[in-house]
Amino acid sequence: MVDLRPVGHVLGLLLVALAALMLLPMGLDRFTGHGNWLAFLYAGAVTGVSGGVLALACANAMGSGLTLKQSFVLTTAVWVILPAFGALPLMMGAPQLGLTDAYFEAVSGMTTTGTTVIGPDRMTGAPGLDHLPLGTNLWRAMLQWLGGLGIVIVALIFLPVMKVGGMQFFRSEGFDTLGKILPRAFEISVALIQIYLGLTVACAMVFHWLGMSGFDAVVHALTCVSTGGFSSYDISFGAYLGAPQVAATLFMILASLPFIRYVQVMRGDVLPLWRDGQVRAFLRWIGYAALGIVAVTMWRQGADALYMLREAAFNVVTIMTGTGYASVDVTAWGGFAFVVLLTVGLIGGCTSSTVCSVKVFRYLIVIEAVRIQLRRLRQPRAIHQMRYQGQPVTDDVLDSVIVFFTMFVLTFGALVVGLTLAGLSDRAALTGAWTAIANIGPVWGAEVGPSGAVDAFPLAAKWLMILGMILGRLELLSVYVLLMARFWRD
Repeated sequence: MVDLRPVGHVLGLLLVALAALMLLPMGLDRFTGHGNWLAFLYAGAVTGVSGGVLALACANAMGSGLTLKQSFVLTTAVWVILPAFGALPLMMGAPQLGLTDAYFEAVSGMTTTGTTVIGPDRMTGAPGLDHLPLGTNLWRAMLQWLGGLGIVIVALIFLPVMKVGGMQFFRSEGFDTLGKILPRAFEISVALIQIYLGLTVACAMVFHWLGMSGFDAVVHALTCVSTGGFSSYDISFGAYLGAPQVAATLFMILASLPFIRYVQVMRGDVLPLWRDGQVRAFLRWIGYAALGIVAVTMWRQGADALYMLREAAFNVVTIMTGTGYASVDVTAWGGFAFVVLLTVGLIGGCTSSTVCSVKVFRYLIVIEAVRIQLRRLRQPRAIHQMRYQGQPVTDDVLDSVIVFFTMFVLTFGALVVGLTLAGLSDRAALTGAWTAIANIGPVWGAEVGPSGAVDAFPLAAKWLMILGMILGRLELLSVYVLLMARFWRD
C-alpha cells in the first residue's frame, strides 16, 4: 500500500498556511467594522487546528521526499481537501452558502475556473457580489490566486515527473526533480513565487492607475494574473470598460505564457521566450480569432471598429486563457463569434502557466503528427523524425498526448450527458461541461442568472461540475490513475 503519511504532513502544513491567510480578509472585515470577521476567525481556527494536528501526526514519516505515487495522491488531495476548508468562511459568514454551494465556490476558486453561485436572487432581488463584505470578495480572489500559483508549481515540478499528457517533454527544461523532489521543488517554488508576485503587484498598480479603487485593483489583479476571473461585481469586468480592459488583456496574456521562460528571462536569457513555439502560436491564434470576430460582426451588425476590436480581443483572451471575465453579452454577436469563443476555450494557453484547458503545446504536437503521417503517405520509404522546438518527440510523449486528447473528449462528452440527465437544458449542459472541464468560467443557458451565476442549477449538476473542474485542473490522468487498483498495490 501507498504510505500516505508524507502526503498528510504536507497537507497539514498547507492547511496551516491557509488558516494564516484567512487573517487577511478577517482583518479587512474587522477594520471596516463588518461582523463577518468572526466567520474568518472561526474558520481559521478550525483549519489551523486541523492542519496542525495532521502535520504533527504525520511528521515522523517524512524522509528523503515524496515518491511518485505519493506525488499523484498529494496533487489530487490538495485540490479536493483545501477547497473544503476554504469554503468554511462562505458557510459560517456572508453569503452563508450551503455545503454544496460553498464547496462549489471554493473549488471554482482554487481551480481558477471562475464560475460562481453567488448572484442577485431572481425571486427576492437580494444583492449579489456587489454587496458582499469586502473580506469575502478578497477571500474569493485569494483562493484563485493561490490556485494559480499552485498549478504553476505542479506543472513544473510534478506533472513532468508523472508523465501526464506529454509533460515529460519539459522535464529537463523545467528542472529534473526525480529522486530529489523536495530540495529542487523549493528552489523552483521560490523563483516562481517571485515572478508570480511581481506580475500581481504590477497588475494591481496599473489597474489602480487606470481608475480602479485600491480594493478593486487588488481583487482583480489577484484574479487576472491567476487567470481565474472572479470579480467583486455582478457585471464582472463590465464595471471597468475601456483602458482597464486593455490592461487586463495584456496581463492575462502574460500569465498565460510559460513561467519557465520568465525564469530564464530573470537569468538574463530573453530569446527563449520569443523562440518558444507555444508563445508564437498562442499569440497568432488570439489574433486570428479576434480579427475574425471583428470582421464578421462588423459585416453583419455594422459595429464601431475600435469598440469591436477592444471587446473582441478582451473576450477572446479571457476565454482562451480561461479567465472568464465578462464585459458584454457575447451571445449577441451571433453564432460565428459564439463558436469561435467555444473553440478557443478548448485550446487554452501555454504549458507551465496558470492557464487551463488542453494547452497549445498538445495541439502543436498533434498538428505535427498529422504532418508527419501525410509525409509518410507520400514518401513511405523516407525516414521522418517528428520534432518540436528542434528536439525529437519520442513515442511516449506522442502517446501521452493522444491519450490525454482521448480522455479529454470522452470526459467532456460524459459531463454533457450527465448535466443533461441532471435536468439542465442542452445549451446549459454543453457550456457547463465546457466551462468545467476547461476551467473557463462563463455558462450560458436558461437556468443561468442574469449575472452569470449558476445558483439555480440542480445539486447533481453542481457536483458534476465540481468533478469536472477538479479533473480539468489536474489534467485528467493524474486523477484517473488513482482509480486503478494496481496503483495502490506495492
